[in-house]
Amino acid sequence: MTMVTDWRQRVQTNPAVRSGQPTIRGLRVTVKDVLGFLAAGMTIEHILAEYPYLEREDILAVLAYAAETIPDHATV
Repeated sequence: MTMVTDWRQRVQTNPAVRSGQPTIRGLRVTVKDVLGFLAAGMTIEHILAEYPYLEREDILAVLAYAAETIPDHATV
C-alpha cells in the first residue's frame, strides 16, 4: 500500500484557481469537493472513475491535508 507522506506535493493553493481554495495539483477540483464526495458515500474508486485525471494518491493527500489542518481544539 502506498502512503502519502506529504500532502504538500499534491494539495496546492493558487489565487488564480478556484479563488485560492486548496486544490489537487492545481486542477479545478478542490479539497472541499473531494471531502464532500467522500462524505456523500462515494468510494475512492468511484471518484477516480468520475474524475479520471485524479489519482488515488490525490484522494489520500486530501485526507492527510484535512487531518493535519483541522485544529485539535475544534468543537462541534
